[in-house]
Amino acid sequence: MAEVKLNPMETNQEPGGDFDAVIVGAGFAGLYMLHRMRGLGLSARVFEAGSGVGGTWFWNRYPGARCDIESMEYSYQFSDELQQEWMWTERYASQPEILRYLNHVADRFELRRDIQLNTRVLTATFNETAGRWSIETSAGDQVSAQFCVMATGCLSSTKTPNFKGREHFAGPSYHTGNWAHEGDDFIGKRVGVIGTGSSAIQFIPLIAQQASHLFVFQRTPAYTIPAHNGPLNPEVQREVKANYANFRAHNKLLPSGINIRHNEVSALATPPEERQREYEKRWEHGGLSLLGAFADLLFSKEANDTAVEFIHGKIREAVHDPNIAEKLSPRTVVACKRLCVDTGYYQTFNRSNVTLVDVSSSPIEEITEHGLTVKGKEYELDAIVFATGYDAMTGSLLKINIRGKGGRSLKEAWAEGPRTYLGVATVGFPNLFTITGPGSPSVLTNMIPSIEQHVEWIADCVLYVLNHGFACIEPTLAAQDAWVNHVNEVAGATLYPTCNSWYLGANIPGKSRMFMPYLGFPQYVQKCDDVAAKGYEGFVLIPGNDAERHAALPRG
Repeated sequence: MAEVKLNPMETNQEPGGDFDAVIVGAGFAGLYMLHRMRGLGLSARVFEAGSGVGGTWFWNRYPGARCDIESMEYSYQFSDELQQEWMWTERYASQPEILRYLNHVADRFELRRDIQLNTRVLTATFNETAGRWSIETSAGDQVSAQFCVMATGCLSSTKTPNFKGREHFAGPSYHTGNWAHEGDDFIGKRVGVIGTGSSAIQFIPLIAQQASHLFVFQRTPAYTIPAHNGPLNPEVQREVKANYANFRAHNKLLPSGINIRHNEVSALATPPEERQREYEKRWEHGGLSLLGAFADLLFSKEANDTAVEFIHGKIREAVHDPNIAEKLSPRTVVACKRLCVDTGYYQTFNRSNVTLVDVSSSPIEEITEHGLTVKGKEYELDAIVFATGYDAMTGSLLKINIRGKGGRSLKEAWAEGPRTYLGVATVGFPNLFTITGPGSPSVLTNMIPSIEQHVEWIADCVLYVLNHGFACIEPTLAAQDAWVNHVNEVAGATLYPTCNSWYLGANIPGKSRMFMPYLGFPQYVQKCDDVAAKGYEGFVLIPGNDAERHAALPRG
């Protein structure tokens, strides 16, 4: 598989040291966390596995990669100067533009001197005597920190199925989440794409324009809505910038924090002709706005069926061959899996050089030297693209050997599924914070405001601990159990758990099934604020004096 090459870069690398905080990851979360820690006057070091900043947008460089949240919303809001000076060029920003933006942020706030690139954190061990985290890295660093913040991202641990014979394939292979930085083209090649999730839906139309023939191996079709992307109207950008504070404040009050014009009426209570007009209007608007068409789409199977019927009709309109249209039509409820946004995806299957291969009932048997086989038939390929997704939410965290009190690993603590309090902290792991971790709204929201909310909450929590003379903070078991139960109860009242998705960890063999994100934005923000206002209710605060360290002070 073509790997991203980690080219040595000049960074502020030291063999070791003591810091107030170590931050793992230099994407949107890690960069802002570093900025906030500095603002508190604390020393911090960021360790980043890549050869550049950017996180998800550093690694995902496949053709057509872009965001599904509109540019004016998918950006930082902590600095109005930054909001005003950066000019977006498209309605939905592409990966190169988002990466340029993140590099601009790193330079503008002079963050690079505290970021160590080309470095993976291998272990993080809590020293109970010292009340500090000991960190070891792939570069040989051994550092310690009072606080450890995981900014490892929700979709950053790639998943490639262990197909028989994969190592024997003679041509190049790729994973969408680990794309070679030098780029590649598929002109005149026979290309096989395995998977039809969000990434595949973005790049399949582009690869189809280059390849001599494109074979799409689909196990489960996905719902996708046209983006109707294009240049961002300068006048629209000026209007938003002139009123950015109110624009942001309004979005913070919306479900998911995304301005998709939520309709408060029921689909079932709406006359069919009016309902059809609403769906048509949102289809023409593009993007995720279809999710806001009616208030009961994610709570009533009958209501959701009206959206299913509408989208199936659009697929039949776009795809000439009725048999192919049928194969491309999902049978799950709309949005129980991530709703995708595309440019010409369904129409691509009208091309004579594109073949859809259904592997739902007859899986891929083997990857051979010259291609792969399905039902005994070999498809000859010059290149293979694995669009097989991620070990979402927990994958990157559990790749690190994180050990808390008593030497217990996070992997052990989460053996039956991730358990957190508010998605930011876990019992038995003092002073360890996760940004947009499992149990928080994270992937069901506009990620950037959710990241900022977590970073700001964590920064305030750190300041509280230090100003009040405490050494450590961790959740109580009662608070954590109550939160996990609440997250599951809320999810259970919706249609989200009705299909196998990466929200549940169902795409990873052996992974415990648990609905990981929290369906409670924006109420979640108020809950976090209330916890902090009550002296960090649901947490244990441990005094800073060594002799008193075990005299824990529970807060609720």
